[in-house]
Amino acid sequence: MIPRYLVDINLDELPVIEKDVIVIGAGIAGLFTALRASDRHSVLMITKKSLLDSNTRYAQGGIAAVISEDDSPAYHSEDTLIAGAGLCSEDAVNVLVHEGPEGVNQLIEMGTQFDLENGEFALTKEGAHSQRRILHANGDATGYEIVRALSEKALSKPGIEVWDDHFVIDLVTNDGECVGAVVQKPDGSRLLVRGKATILCSGGAGQLYRYTTNPEVATGDGIAMAYRAGAYIQDVEFVQFHPTSLCYPGAPRFLISEAVRGEGAVLRNTRGERFMERYHPQLELAPRDVVARAIISEMEATKSTFVYLDVTHESPDMVKYRFPNIYEFCLRYGLDLTTDWIPVAPAAHYMMGGVKTDLDGETNIKRLFACGEVSSTGVHGANRLASNSLSEAVVFGKRIVEAIDKLAEHAEIQPIIESSVPRSSVPIQAVVERRLKLQKIMVRYAGLQRDAKGLEKGLEELRRQLPIFQAMLTKREEFEFANMLTCALLTAESALQREESRGAHYREDFPERNDQAWRKHTVMHRVYGRTEERLTNV
Repeated sequence: MIPRYLVDINLDELPVIEKDVIVIGAGIAGLFTALRASDRHSVLMITKKSLLDSNTRYAQGGIAAVISEDDSPAYHSEDTLIAGAGLCSEDAVNVLVHEGPEGVNQLIEMGTQFDLENGEFALTKEGAHSQRRILHANGDATGYEIVRALSEKALSKPGIEVWDDHFVIDLVTNDGECVGAVVQKPDGSRLLVRGKATILCSGGAGQLYRYTTNPEVATGDGIAMAYRAGAYIQDVEFVQFHPTSLCYPGAPRFLISEAVRGEGAVLRNTRGERFMERYHPQLELAPRDVVARAIISEMEATKSTFVYLDVTHESPDMVKYRFPNIYEFCLRYGLDLTTDWIPVAPAAHYMMGGVKTDLDGETNIKRLFACGEVSSTGVHGANRLASNSLSEAVVFGKRIVEAIDKLAEHAEIQPIIESSVPRSSVPIQAVVERRLKLQKIMVRYAGLQRDAKGLEKGLEELRRQLPIFQAMLTKREEFEFANMLTCALLTAESALQREESRGAHYREDFPERNDQAWRKHTVMHRVYGRTEERLTNV
């Protein structure tokens, strides 16, 4: 059983800091929401590393919004719903596609500089989009440009206080409301931060897998702490694997943006054969789950650990101009994007599910909100449409702040009774080894292709690590592992429960989509266990 708290705490003994709004995490979700909230509230941003360390920083492709006169919210909605494979909330998608353009304008007002061509936004097309609607910055450095602009503005705002290198251990609740969080400082001391509202912007959980495009900070902390606090966790079996991450000896699993395929790159197996025509009519621009599984199929058929991404037929000047960062990164390892086929393979990239929220970003716990990849708003369904994630963060970040503006002052906190579970110290080396073992288990049993036997085996091995919750955790690495174990268990259990294949969830023993039985969300709760929520929209 996963306990309510990771540490024994007595709130009476902790120093208390008061703020109106607590933002846990950074990235586009945390920065944008903090900036919007700071116009009327005092804001504390807490990051476990720094404002620049987030998945957003590494987002290459861009942000999806209806900008072109040839495009429309209806087209954007249709593309999103198709990619989501029947599990999107139509209401949430409607919010996204209609409010997304305004969100882009607000990013520009905050200093983000998107690429222009002839005085207009340079729009590109990515997988499963019917129109060119992806805005980008510095070619393939969209995320970094957004983080640069927003972090500079946040650091200059008097209403925002930033705590780098602080770790949020647990959320504090009182009578169904979130009233703050327990935070560990860099020196190991702890304090209680109280707020009128708490916003989880802590990102995803790519580090559950050994091969991922995510930075080391993506350990699922927000999902795990929300689960312990009593929030509903929805659809975490849907983990998107990006089809094309660099797969080369000595190089990290660096993301090769989908936009490269959007600009004409093709996929070839190690025999040199272009193969996507055998799998989908949209070829290289098919939905990500289709492309990723096609690559795995070709790797198995050719007994290889990679396939090739080939953009050598395109203009070298265009490639260097459009993808300067990808070009330079590959060149460091002796690979020239303009003349070489680039070896790629799928890697864990994005979690569609997360902390369940309403259309204002609020969870079932009052005053607790979630924004960005940590959340499950219903926009992404079973498979996220490329570049919708950045749009979702700004659209729902704005809605969260509007909801917070209407909140009354928070209630007083009652002290927490200390845990009676005996706790013992855990050697840090043991946690490092356990983390690697967990990542290998998830790749092997809960990766791109799953079946009941493998998932049951994976859960059995994961459950052997449950004694970690009886340990006296003190260091960030230990808290992270406890959070990763929580997310891994939730992901594997949800994947085992869903006996069908849909979107990013593929069961070899149930290879067909089954709308009659499974057009519904899987929802997990620490006390109530697994539940289901059938979709009402058709």
